[in-house]
Amino acid sequence: MKKEVKDTIIVELGEKLKEYPHFYLVDIAGLNAEATSNLRRKCFKNEIKLVVVKNTLLHKAFEASDVDFGPLYDTLKGNTAVMFCQTANVPAKLLKEYEKDGVPTLKAAYAEEGFFVGAEKLEELASLKSKNEVIAEIVSLLQSPAKNVVSALQSGANTIHGVLKTLGERPE
Repeated sequence: MKKEVKDTIIVELGEKLKEYPHFYLVDIAGLNAEATSNLRRKCFKNEIKLVVVKNTLLHKAFEASDVDFGPLYDTLKGNTAVMFCQTANVPAKLLKEYEKDGVPTLKAAYAEEGFFVGAEKLEELASLKSKNEVIAEIVSLLQSPAKNVVSALQSGANTIHGVLKTLGERPE
C-alpha cells in the first residue's frame, strides 16, 4: 500500500473518531463471508458503522487524535474491526447476540468517555444507559411528585365535596 493511501486512511479514521463519540474494537476473525455479511446488515440497521482496519493505521489515527487512547494500544493485535456509533450501548447489545458463538469478540471499547478493555466488559457496556434513556428516566422521576399531588388534590376534592354536601343536607 502506498504512503498516500495510508495517509488518507489515517485521516479518514481520525475524522470518524471525531464524528462518533463511541467505538468498539472487535475481533471478527472467525466469521465466514455469510456471517460477516449478516453482521454488517445488523450494524447498518442499528446505525453502527463497521470498518475493518489495519492495526498500525488505527494506532497512528489514535496518536493523531486529541484524546489519549493509550489504554487501547495493547488491544491492537490480530484482526481488528471498529464499530463506530452514536449510542454507547447499541454495539454491546448486538455483540451479546453473538456471545454464544464466541465470534465476534470484544477487544476494547471507548464509550461515555471511558475505556473498557477486555471481553468481560461486554455486560457492563450493554447495561450503560444512553443519553435519551437517562433523560427519560429523569423526566419520569420529576413528573412523579407532581402526579401524586394532582391525584391527592383530586381525591381530596371529592372527599371535601362529600363532606360539604352531607353537612348541607343535615337538618339543623
